[in-house]
Amino acid sequence: MTADMMYAPPADVDVRRARALVAGAVGLVACAIGFVVDRDHFFRAWLIAYLLFLGIALGSMGLLMIQHLSGGAWGVFRRVFEASSRTLPLMALLFLPIVLGMTSLYSWTHPDHVQQDEVLRHKAVYLNTGFFLLRALVYFAGWILIAWTLTRWSRRQDEGDMSVNLRLQYLSGGGLVFHAFAAMFASVDWIMSINPHWYSTLFGFIFIGGQGLSALAFTIVVSAFLARRAPMAGLLKPSHFHDLGKLSLAFVMLWAYFNFSQYMLTYAANVVEEIPYFIARISHGWQYLAVFLVLFHFVVPFALLLSRDLKRMPHRLVWVALALLVVRYIDLFMLVSPEFDATGANLHLLAEEHEAGLYVHWLDLAAPLAVGGLWLWMFFTQLAQRPLLAFGDPYLRESLETTGGH
Repeated sequence: MTADMMYAPPADVDVRRARALVAGAVGLVACAIGFVVDRDHFFRAWLIAYLLFLGIALGSMGLLMIQHLSGGAWGVFRRVFEASSRTLPLMALLFLPIVLGMTSLYSWTHPDHVQQDEVLRHKAVYLNTGFFLLRALVYFAGWILIAWTLTRWSRRQDEGDMSVNLRLQYLSGGGLVFHAFAAMFASVDWIMSINPHWYSTLFGFIFIGGQGLSALAFTIVVSAFLARRAPMAGLLKPSHFHDLGKLSLAFVMLWAYFNFSQYMLTYAANVVEEIPYFIARISHGWQYLAVFLVLFHFVVPFALLLSRDLKRMPHRLVWVALALLVVRYIDLFMLVSPEFDATGANLHLLAEEHEAGLYVHWLDLAAPLAVGGLWLWMFFTQLAQRPLLAFGDPYLRESLETTGGH
């Protein structure tokens, strides 16, 4: 039996793949109905769900490049990072509804509105439909090229071509620079420009930090799934999950640091262009969601991930990771939704009439089901195409033999 066959993904990956496709299809049908009955909210819900799963893919690609540069024991998760990053062509396709909904999402796409707004007239050189689409094309072309080149060279590495080792490091170094700039500009284009009067020099860092945390949480979930099944049962050790837990703790603190810094600087500067963004999120009911994020995006996971024992128990760590993925979605919801409905609070699932403000529309559940189902289908498809161990990784032996801890 060859090594590829010995370390092939478990058979029930195909079952998960099929279930994900069914879930995605059901979500798409619901979204199609939403597109007809409430088109504006469909585009808004799709954008939020899209950003969550794009964040997992891009965060995984970033972690993959860091692993190529730094080596280290967490290279045992390389196949999960690679499979996640190879979903980017699908994410490029799923970006099309956002393109179709630009006039609903972004006020600067309306020429009449731009002419009446002096700020938008000055920003029209950057905020215009043609340049927006061109930038998105550059982002996706660069991301997809980097991800597929990394995984193609990784395959050659597995085949014994050690000449690609240095090229993987060079590409990862340059790729991280491109990814950082592309993600920062994408955060401005796709989220910040919803409110074109507001700006923050820290927003791009918050966006990238959220991607890293989403990718780590998803990797913990998938790795816990694989650790209970052959061939990874016995190979994935508590020390490996300990590493992922420590990295997750670092990104939880990073998220809190960047968000607090952004709020503190805005409060201190007291600039009229920046204040309304925060006023909308700390009044009229949205303050309860803000407190929720402080508690469950920082305080609770921070306290839990301080525990060494919890980080070394996959069956417990996976629940923290799942909770973080849910909270990541809520954080994105908080970034986007108040710009459209910031004047009141009425949390409910379905109602014939609702006041403006914080509420959960059924499309806010259907869109993650659609995008998430399709994304997971693609992820499991890619995961099944390679053995679960990167045999050519020069750090693989160290990664498998590490005991971690003190």
